[in-house]
Amino acid sequence: MIDTRLVLKIFEGFSIQRWNDLIRPFEIVEMDKAAEKMIAAYIIGKYEEACGKKIDWEWMIYASLFDLLKKIALCDIKSPVQRMIRAQYPNAYIRLNEWVLKQYRPLIHDDELFSKFTFYIGQTSNTIPSSEAVSLTWRVMQAAHKFSSFRELDMLSVVNEEERLTKIRRDLNEDIQKYLDLRGMQLLVTRQKPFDFIMMVERLRFQTRWNQTPRVPHSSVLGHCFFVAVMTLLLMRETGEKLCPKRLFNDFFCGLFHDLPEAVTRDIISPVKQATNELPGVVKSIEDEIVRAELLPLMDSSYAEEIMYFTNDEFANRIIKNGIVTSKLTWEELNSKYNKDKFSPVDGRTVRLADHLAALLEADQSIKYGITSAHLVGGRDNVLKLYPAGTVINGIDIHKYLSALCE
Repeated sequence: MIDTRLVLKIFEGFSIQRWNDLIRPFEIVEMDKAAEKMIAAYIIGKYEEACGKKIDWEWMIYASLFDLLKKIALCDIKSPVQRMIRAQYPNAYIRLNEWVLKQYRPLIHDDELFSKFTFYIGQTSNTIPSSEAVSLTWRVMQAAHKFSSFRELDMLSVVNEEERLTKIRRDLNEDIQKYLDLRGMQLLVTRQKPFDFIMMVERLRFQTRWNQTPRVPHSSVLGHCFFVAVMTLLLMRETGEKLCPKRLFNDFFCGLFHDLPEAVTRDIISPVKQATNELPGVVKSIEDEIVRAELLPLMDSSYAEEIMYFTNDEFANRIIKNGIVTSKLTWEELNSKYNKDKFSPVDGRTVRLADHLAALLEADQSIKYGITSAHLVGGRDNVLKLYPAGTVINGIDIHKYLSALCE
């Protein structure tokens, strides 16, 4: 079982404040940055694939988790200081990375996962050689990192004197120049269509989860999506099922994009969606219609239909066979018949489990911090009621996980 301490450590990403030496017009937290960075990396990576280059998506997915874990461990050391340590004191930087791994060794019982973490640290520190695909994928990740930081700086600039930002902006601009050979980065920096899509996605950064009640830590819809993607990845590992590459890719990015329609519809809370038996279907139909009208035109043809596949019937196990989407497949069918790239399988029910797990934590952690309400208590209890003891979904004893998180 995933160690609850690891889950709670990842959840700390909602509490780590960014740019806290500047005036901030809204809360800027590490989980939101991780989410926007991965969406930008997806876009940049897709343009590289369209140019005939190979992106190692599995490496990118795990790197996004490991990068967040490292940021959480080293949040007290500013990024410029870390870069100086790496450049000027390489031996100290190696020791620092070893210290990071040591912090997580007791929390990660999955030896293969910890081995991946160790390799990630070595590859990104240049102590372990990387393949050509990994090197390009790392550049895509770094480009997305710089772009998402640049977007944060843009939003900060409306309330900070230019004198506070001049050096930061100059340094960021200098860093960005290194990645302008990437087509997707060119389009983002010059504010072409992909930039307009990112701007729509950023609306999720300003939408607060559980908006009707006080809660700590606050979490945005965007940050919630990244947390769901990571938990989907970890839950699928717990099943022991060997996923084909496309299935792993789909599961993660379905989690990342599962609330994308809310960028144009806003968050409609579950009690309202379920006010009548017909309303969930009506809301979903309207969401799909608005997404196709307002978001689809902003997506490049190389990934538009894929994102629509992620967001349509997002919580159903599904495949694509002969160009037709088939939903509501069983776990056994996915494993025995359709665990092949050509079927583009998605464990949508696991994404739903991760979504509910996130909702439970969002409520339960606030209650434990002493900020509570009938909404939070009811929300937490309702999630637990959905999964009584012995409930197994997609190979996961979800009651066991949820109960452990609430202890």
